[in-house]
Amino acid sequence: MMSWSNFGLFALPAVLAWIGGTVCMVWAPRRGKRAGDLLYIGGLLALAVFIGGFWLNLERPPFRTMGETRLWYAFFLPLCGFLVYKRYRYAFVPAFTTLLATVFIAMNLFKPEIHDKTLMPALQSVWFSPHVVIYIFAYALLGVAFLLACYRLLRRQAAAAETLAVEDNLTRIGWICLGIGMFFGAIWAKQAWGHFWTWDPKETWAAATFLCYGLYLHLRIAFPKAESWAQTAQIAGFLLLQMCWYGLNLFPALGQSSLHIYN
Repeated sequence: MMSWSNFGLFALPAVLAWIGGTVCMVWAPRRGKRAGDLLYIGGLLALAVFIGGFWLNLERPPFRTMGETRLWYAFFLPLCGFLVYKRYRYAFVPAFTTLLATVFIAMNLFKPEIHDKTLMPALQSVWFSPHVVIYIFAYALLGVAFLLACYRLLRRQAAAAETLAVEDNLTRIGWICLGIGMFFGAIWAKQAWGHFWTWDPKETWAAATFLCYGLYLHLRIAFPKAESWAQTAQIAGFLLLQMCWYGLNLFPALGQSSLHIYN
């Protein structure tokens, strides 16, 4: 059975495959195209195999601990980066997503957690898995959008207008996923605690994140020339997302009053 002790046997080859694939994409985009694709997909499959086996071993969805959510983020980030590369040929995107995924994998390797099979009653809901999966996927999409925003800010006029269109599309899909995730979470909360929404600290930060990305999209549609304001909203939304994901754990007073802290 797949246990956390096997993580390095799958994660390290995955990272090496992503690095090799990225090298082919950046320095040999024509000659190494097929090799780069195969390496990158191979890395994704390696981590996917571990996640699937780990899920079966735990006999529960691996979403409970912070390390388990980092595991999913380390999978979805390269996946989104690869898809963006295949569609728009921005080789720097998989390069950055590979770097970030490697950081999350390193954190899980050097700071292993205790992963037991138990789930508290609140997490034993059919809505638990789809709520977390779609949220982590949204985080990955919005993370790539943030990278594109930083790229545009650094390159300024040198950055192609198409980059902004890609950023818009990723943010739009990520925002929709956030909304769906909040909807699933509300149904889950009703089953677990008897209320759809309680303005719990986690819920409040989630709402602020959703509204901030909504502001970005509004600015892009209503005021397309106000790019600086839109980019500010994009960056602010990403910072709010960090607070929503793990920031509450850094503030014990907030964490103790939240129903959504399980670690």
